[in-house]
Amino acid sequence: MIKKVLGPPGTGKTFTLLEYVDSYLEKGIPIDKIGYFAFTKKAATTAKERMIEKHPEYKKTQLKYFQTLHSFCFHTLGLREENVMQPEHYEDLGRLSNIRSDNNKRLRITEESNGYLTSNSEYFQVINKASVKDIPIQSEFNTNEYSRKLDYQILKHLEVNLTHYKNKNKLIDYTDMIKKYIKEEEKSPTFEVIFIDEAQDLSPIQWQMFDVLLTKTKDIFLAGDDDQAIFTWAGADVKRFIKQPAENQFLTQSVRVPKVVQEISNVILSRIQGPKIKKEYLPSDEEGTQQQIYSLDNVDLLKDKWLILVRTNTILERIEEQLRAKNLYYLTKKGKSYNSRLFRNILNWTRWTKGENLNLTECQDIFEYLDFKFDDKKLGTSISIEDVGFNKNQTWFDAFTKASNEEKLYIRAMLSNGEKLSQDARIELSTIHVAKGGEEQNVIVVLDNARKIRQAIEHNTDKQDEEHRVWYVAVTRTAKNLYFLKSKIERNGYII
Repeated sequence: MIKKVLGPPGTGKTFTLLEYVDSYLEKGIPIDKIGYFAFTKKAATTAKERMIEKHPEYKKTQLKYFQTLHSFCFHTLGLREENVMQPEHYEDLGRLSNIRSDNNKRLRITEESNGYLTSNSEYFQVINKASVKDIPIQSEFNTNEYSRKLDYQILKHLEVNLTHYKNKNKLIDYTDMIKKYIKEEEKSPTFEVIFIDEAQDLSPIQWQMFDVLLTKTKDIFLAGDDDQAIFTWAGADVKRFIKQPAENQFLTQSVRVPKVVQEISNVILSRIQGPKIKKEYLPSDEEGTQQQIYSLDNVDLLKDKWLILVRTNTILERIEEQLRAKNLYYLTKKGKSYNSRLFRNILNWTRWTKGENLNLTECQDIFEYLDFKFDDKKLGTSISIEDVGFNKNQTWFDAFTKASNEEKLYIRAMLSNGEKLSQDARIELSTIHVAKGGEEQNVIVVLDNARKIRQAIEHNTDKQDEEHRVWYVAVTRTAKNLYFLKSKIERNGYII
């Protein structure tokens, strides 16, 4: 039996899948005969945590098949971390092959939580996308989705070097793992039931793995939403998801998307010209609001929680500069907006000035920010501020002379604004792709778009459809208030 669980935003796909897991457990199916495969590490962890909440009798180790498809291949094949290509390996290969970024800066390779690799070099982008699509690099090169500066001979040379590098260092990448699993399928465990979440984002090579998994289980559930398929840029095959024969189950009640936001999102969906599965769902009980703004100054970011969504990392960096200039505390996928180590030492200094003693390790950390040298051997294990020649009236701002003045000013201003830096940030800044699956009461969608994307979609219907899906995903992260930050030049932004 194959069933597709089709869930628009906020309709509870993961909740529904876990309810089905429970139904199989009630039938007496052992937990190690249930496979639950998520698209990202975060989603797999969430599913595992929810299972443990519902079933405290299980330990994490017993939920060994609650993981990503890549992790399943990794463990099934008996691989070790040192066997797997990491971003630093690709960067090393780039240096050896004299490959730089598209703007001639240092090559950067990043592993996303879904196993896809992103790069600021089109050469690596082509090779990675051809690999997950399981096509020759020449076929990917000939899609005309890349800049004219791309040299096929250099691309071919890099592909040869990559193969040689992996063989020499006995390494495999994520796509190699899946190909190896398919080739050595006899090593695979068998299941009574398999669940695959976010199946609309599976790549062609992952769909080949799905075909193998079909022979390893009695039942299989595919959960997803073709309207939220936003990883075709990385090789995802949403058309296979749409065409896959299955019994369809439609989830029809969103607990997230307000009525006003749903109306806007439906306008965006109506622009998709290619194949899609028709779905209807009811919005949440919240009416919701929508407002267009022309600057971050038009909203009060000093209170409430916010999610700010942007299309590209370049735009993210620009918004990040604005948030920092406003002395706002925010979070990106890189972490908190301030220097966490400096802030930890500020807290310890504050304890010190209030009469608490610090241990030697805490003092040594603080000493790195002070313009004095101390003989650690003369200090004990419990140290007062007077022991090192300072007094309780001295502020951390004045004492930490070796800390970045810009960072000190930023932290001091945030504290003056009442920001609680020891708590989670109220503001999250993210690209739309990274935020997929998230939600917030107040969402700002920055409508600016990159020239490269605008040019790429101009004469390509499939890419236009994916672009509409990206903005649909952005809008539907909203649980209450939606704000569109307009582009200064309207033609440079997405038109709502």
